[in-house]
Order: sequence, then structure tokens, then C-alpha cells
Amino acid sequence: MTSVHARAFSYFGGKSDKTPVVSARPEAQNSQTIAFLEAVTNVDPKKAMGGGDITIVGDSAFISDAGPTGTIADIESSGHQGKVSLYVVRRGDTINQIANMFGVTTETILWANDLSRGSVLREGQHLVILPINGVQHTVQKGDTLRGIANKYKGDLDEILEFNNVTADQKLSIGDIVIIPNGKEVVTPAGVTTTSRSRTIASYPSYTGYYSHPVPAGHKTQGIHGYNGVDYGAPIGTPVYAAAEGTVIVSRFKAGACGSSCFGGYGNYIVVEHPNGTQTLYGHLNAVYTSVGGRVEKGQWIGEVGNTGRSTGAHLHFEVRGAKNPF
Repeated sequence: MTSVHARAFSYFGGKSDKTPVVSARPEAQNSQTIAFLEAVTNVDPKKAMGGGDITIVGDSAFISDAGPTGTIADIESSGHQGKVSLYVVRRGDTINQIANMFGVTTETILWANDLSRGSVLREGQHLVILPINGVQHTVQKGDTLRGIANKYKGDLDEILEFNNVTADQKLSIGDIVIIPNGKEVVTPAGVTTTSRSRTIASYPSYTGYYSHPVPAGHKTQGIHGYNGVDYGAPIGTPVYAAAEGTVIVSRFKAGACGSSCFGGYGNYIVVEHPNGTQTLYGHLNAVYTSVGGRVEKGQWIGEVGNTGRSTGAHLHFEVRGAKNPF
């Protein structure tokens, strides 16, 4: 029987009909931009589009021949922790089984894929698995961050860091707060839940490997969340691929994309690179890639936006599997 952890397999993707169209790409902003991007650019953002059958090589996606039951050892030994993964739903799969296989909560899968508790999985459906274990809480009248932390047995500092908020920040009714490693308050009778701890690795450094994803922006927040940094820039500012690679996630929601949209990242892209790392580009206003598309270093892949759990126009940029050079 084929293992759930395959090294290479077919994955079907195509051009999204939701992808915005732009007429022209702005020129580089200044000499610093040109030097930093090493003159590797692509004037046509649609060159990032995929199409037809593609093959993903590596650990970015998983297929099971007989569903996830009994495959947790394969996944835990694969070394995928810390990276975004894709899972292709097979007949008989349930969200709870898939969550157990990846060592995350069902809530993590639900909010990362804009699913509700009553959602029915379809065979062949692609699920994004974020490497964060936790629960989400919808703010109600009288809620405070400290109270939420106590309610779900979470760490206040982790909540502040992951949600990009301050301890004294006023919450609004309806806001979504993610509690990393939080525990559900109510557990159905007869159901046992477990919490897995994860050790943060000492990441290697790839000096000079990544170029700046938004040279026209300015840093508004240093390392936070999952090895991410924020760069403020006007909505519509070009976002470039930090290194060559293959697009493994490309999410775009037409219309409103609020605080819980795609796990709080809003419209976002994940690129897997030849050195085994991944880069994530969040809160985008426009996306110019589709799953399976090849991108070059410095290629225009999207635009700065204010989608998802965002407090203003900026790019949230993460490097997974290596030190964030920015």
C-alpha cells in the first residue's frame, strides 16, 4: 500500500477565474529596489499562472490511499512541522481524522479553509493545513484578552503575538481571536482530546537567498506570529516573490475578506523553494498566481492589501524553515 507521505505525485490545478487583471506593472521604485531584486523581474504577472496537470515534488502535499486512519506516524516523521501543507481529501475522510493526523485541532483546519462545523468534505477537495494548533474565539460583550486566555488555558503573550495586538487593545464584538495551543471549553461526552507540544527548531540562515518582497514598503512590525514580519505600503503596491519556487497555496476571495478569512491571512500565497523552505505572503489585495505555477525571484505575484485579520494596508511575510532575513 502506498504511504500517505509521498515524495512526488500528480496534483491538479488550473487558472482561477477569480484572479484580478491589471493592465500594466509599475516600474521599479528606485535604484535600491533594482539592486535588491537583482534585476530579476517579470513584466507580466500572469506568467505565474499554472494550468493543466502538474507535479509537486517534496513534502508540501499529502495523499492517502485509504484515508488518514493509522497514518499519523508517517506524517509525524515526515518533518513537515513548521510548514504549510496541502491535503487532498479521500473518500471517508473526516475533519477530525485529518486534524489528528497532522497534530492540530479541528478548529485549525476549519478556520484555515473557511469551513463551518457542519461542512461536508468532498473527495478530491484540497485542504490547507497550517502548522499552528489552537482554537478561535468570537469576541462577545465584556470579553478581554486576559479573560479569553484564561478561558481556553492559553498563554497571553502567545495570543498577543499571534494576533498582532497589544494587551490593552480594545476588542470589538464579533472580532476573531486565535488562541495558540488553546483548549476547547466544552468536550462532547465520550470524546477524548489530546494536546501535542511542538518544539521550535533552530532554523538555518540563507543569507542572500531571499530578495525583498515589497521594496517600496517600510517595516511596521518585526518578527511575530509564525516567523513573520509586516511591511506597510499603500493598497495596490506590488508584491514580489522572494525567491524562485512553486506556488503551493493561492487563495483569493472575491468581495469581503474579513478577519477570519483563510485563517486570518486574508488573500494569501505560499511558495515552496528549492532549498526546502516556504515563503508566505498575506493580507493581499490581488493575487496573480495559481497552485502549481512556477515563479522566479523578483516576479510580481500580488498586491499589498488589507484583507483578513489586518489593522491596515500591509504585507505579512513569513519564512518557514529558515531564519527570516528581514
